[in-house]
Amino acid sequence: MSQDEKKLQDEVQRMQKRMDRLFNDMIPTIGWVAVRQQRKWRPLTDVYETEDSVIVKVEVAGMSEQDFCVSLSNRNLTISGVRRDPDCKLSYQQLEIPYGHFHTEVFLPYAVEREEIRATYESGFLTVVLPKVKAHQVRVVEKAAQQEQSE
Repeated sequence: MSQDEKKLQDEVQRMQKRMDRLFNDMIPTIGWVAVRQQRKWRPLTDVYETEDSVIVKVEVAGMSEQDFCVSLSNRNLTISGVRRDPDCKLSYQQLEIPYGHFHTEVFLPYAVEREEIRATYESGFLTVVLPKVKAHQVRVVEKAAQQEQSE
């Protein structure tokens, strides 16, 4: 790293510290927590496929099944809900678990069988299994054989 790059990096770090101090002075801790809890957040989400299905697995611990809304429009799967903090806290030492409304969307790479979609919530994970539409196989060989016989 050159000397100029080092100076620039140091200056950026100093500016960041000043901005952090300014921000912390402007918004009291309790107000910041209230703002943070009202924001929507996006839970960690895995999307993978098996031979027969697309699987969407969302990490949302501390919730119950009625806290979720799962919907499918065209090939967009939307999962939303709210995680509530049941404890009354006067002050925080550390706040990393997001609470409040969340929203995540997944574009599905395949058409799915809507009537066969299953969702389960277990051990803090919401798992949605979306069976793929099975391709219709056409027996071209039989048609060709029938055409030869009729000629």
